[in-house]
Amino acid sequence: MASKKQSSKGSGSVAALRSGASGRTANSPSAWENTKAVLVTVAFFLVFRMFLLEAYRIPSGSMIPTLLVGDWLFVNKLVYGPNVTLGVPFTQIGHDFGNLPGYAEPKRGDIVVFRSPDQVDQPEDPNPTLVKRCVAVAGDTIWMRGGLLYVNGMPQKQGYPASENLKGDGTFSHPLFEWQKPFELHGGSMGEPPAQPALDDWGPLVVPAKHLFMLGDNRYNSKDGRYWGFVPRENVRGRPLFVYYSYRADESDRPLPFITDIRWGRIGTILR
Repeated sequence: MASKKQSSKGSGSVAALRSGASGRTANSPSAWENTKAVLVTVAFFLVFRMFLLEAYRIPSGSMIPTLLVGDWLFVNKLVYGPNVTLGVPFTQIGHDFGNLPGYAEPKRGDIVVFRSPDQVDQPEDPNPTLVKRCVAVAGDTIWMRGGLLYVNGMPQKQGYPASENLKGDGTFSHPLFEWQKPFELHGGSMGEPPAQPALDDWGPLVVPAKHLFMLGDNRYNSKDGRYWGFVPRENVRGRPLFVYYSYRADESDRPLPFITDIRWGRIGTILR
């Protein structure tokens, strides 16, 4: 009887070995199946991020009061046509395949996320991703007098959602404004361009084909198109949808900052 029991135990051991010495049952997922699940998840995330939505954080006050420092936005990349760039992650190796077709074109008044034209004064980061207000499109004639922007002869209020912004030194001029000279319009009914473009007095300029002109809503705290010129249409990356998170980015000694520094009232704000 003892030998039969031992034999039975031996058979059980053989069966266990056949099912896998590691103790894994036949219904347990294999390492390859787990790997496939991870790869599919990563691929879905990359496709979603490349073609549909991407998060963006506001680092400066150039769009106050529309956007505040510390706002986190979801950006619709599909609307203007997503930019397709394939490369090796965490490296500069890759290729830009340009923009796919979108279902809309940027228009005056849109808040736009875009890749900046060359900023010659910051060679360490000459083409940052920025968010500004599109105030003019291809073919528009634009100029500014006394801080008031004109588009095709129509005055535009300063900062779309604000009744007024802080006014700075509008006579301020900078060598970076010199890019405007080749685009200045002379002999028109809107008057001659100033001899030296200034922050509040420049133009008239004609926006060239396939280009846009961007300004910050916070005009006197915004390094924008007045400094680096027109934005090529292919540089456009998307349009912000809403604020999904916001926090006070200032240094403070508020208690429980992970709660009290959150701007709860801004979460879910639709951007216009």
